[in-house]
Amino acid sequence: MSTESTDTSTDRTDDTKDLASRGDTRSQRPTNEAFREFISSGWDETVPDAERRDAADFTPARRDALVRRLPATRLVLPAGVLKVRSNDTDYPFRPETAFAYFAGLGTDEEPDSVLVVEPSAEDPERAVATYFFRPRAGFDTSEFYADSRYGEMWVGRRPTVAEASQRLGIEVRHIEELRDHLAKDVGAQLSLSVMPSVDASVEAMVQEIRTQNGLPDGADATAEFDRLREAASELRLVKDEYEVRQMRAAVDATIRGFEDVITRLPEAVGHERGERVIEGVFAAAARAEGNGVGYDTIAAAGDHACTLHWTRNTGAVREDELVLIDAGVEIDSLYTADVTRTLPVSGTFSPIQRKVYEAVLEAADAAFAVARPGLHFRDLHTAAMTVLAARLEEWDLLPGTAAESLSADGQWHRRWMPHGTSHHLGMDVHDCAQARREMYLDAELEPGMVFTIEPGLYFKENDLLVPEELRGIGVRIEDDVLVTADGVENLSAAAPRRVEDVERWIAELRQ
Repeated sequence: MSTESTDTSTDRTDDTKDLASRGDTRSQRPTNEAFREFISSGWDETVPDAERRDAADFTPARRDALVRRLPATRLVLPAGVLKVRSNDTDYPFRPETAFAYFAGLGTDEEPDSVLVVEPSAEDPERAVATYFFRPRAGFDTSEFYADSRYGEMWVGRRPTVAEASQRLGIEVRHIEELRDHLAKDVGAQLSLSVMPSVDASVEAMVQEIRTQNGLPDGADATAEFDRLREAASELRLVKDEYEVRQMRAAVDATIRGFEDVITRLPEAVGHERGERVIEGVFAAAARAEGNGVGYDTIAAAGDHACTLHWTRNTGAVREDELVLIDAGVEIDSLYTADVTRTLPVSGTFSPIQRKVYEAVLEAADAAFAVARPGLHFRDLHTAAMTVLAARLEEWDLLPGTAAESLSADGQWHRRWMPHGTSHHLGMDVHDCAQARREMYLDAELEPGMVFTIEPGLYFKENDLLVPEELRGIGVRIEDDVLVTADGVENLSAAAPRRVEDVERWIAELRQ
């Protein structure tokens, strides 16, 4: 970062200055009237028309469902705040998922803003939404040129209230009006709830207003806030038409990222941190195609593939190894794919690599074969584990039979497949994570659900219970799946899965 705030008004030497504002000692910003008049003049003040977001056609139904789930309550959904990376530099902002889902915003929109959803006075089963944010400041304000958090010269042009309203299709107000809005009619007519652990200042404001208006605090308030978080997760379990389109776009972008990786995989071979080469290639594609990566990319070569969340990516990539790549592009609407392919670096599987790979593929295909509306989500895992336990028994790795391993008192196969086979997918890579068990693991599949199927086998190089030829081999195959009216659709099917197709894919991309 090469720029700093420039305040040339004075050279301050006051050593008694508060430590919190010590950073201002490097500032050199002019404050004289002539400068202020000069910098505020000569700008084109035309405000362009703002296009209505595609999501705005779908967010009203989402908000209606929310107020039906949590009646007689004003619901406060903060976007979140900037998080410090180091000193005065922040991480890139990504809004909180429930805020983005119910507001229809994406990318880095909009730190410190708040969406308020409440039942309509005319029809309590319909929602009224109001968006509060800090709009664009005028050219005649010091914020325009001097505020590194909100100023247009620092962070780019911000929308006006009218533009934001046009984009979202709801009423928009200045963030300074938030408190008065939240306090109106609370207690006698409405409860007041906030999405917890997102914005501490907004949460404190809600708590204070609740106390002032006689609403319960302590454990009762916490339970109410948790119900909001739970509802926001469960309402996302079935995707609407817009969300399915976004998921298709995210998966397509991800597959193009994988193709870039395969094309440049030879660059990783021999590099002392070849895994970082793979990570960097995919990250470049994700930034070019969308908002960035949906989660930290796993680029795990050799034995690193047996570490389930290997995101350090500091290892070398060798010609005779497999490399497990678990990656997803998050597009501008914040929907993310989550795809894993395990590739032979040389372009061809060895016989033992193929043996492990085909066992994992068989397990994945078994989950695909049973997936359909009405099946319980947990049954996907059962189908995959039945196959893997059988293969491990065939390879004489289990201390008993496959049937015994699959029983509650066995589970020996989980030594080599310790994670779940599926998770929901959407705006979060592990989407809907606050849903109740009966709505998630124990639920029946419904059309519109999107989830992963991702069995694996992982034989660590220090595992003395497996033959030496298996040690250091880790394989996972992960696809993104949409439940349809009569089965499922593999959204990531364009990324080859079968051994011959994977080898052909690599050969064609390296030509």
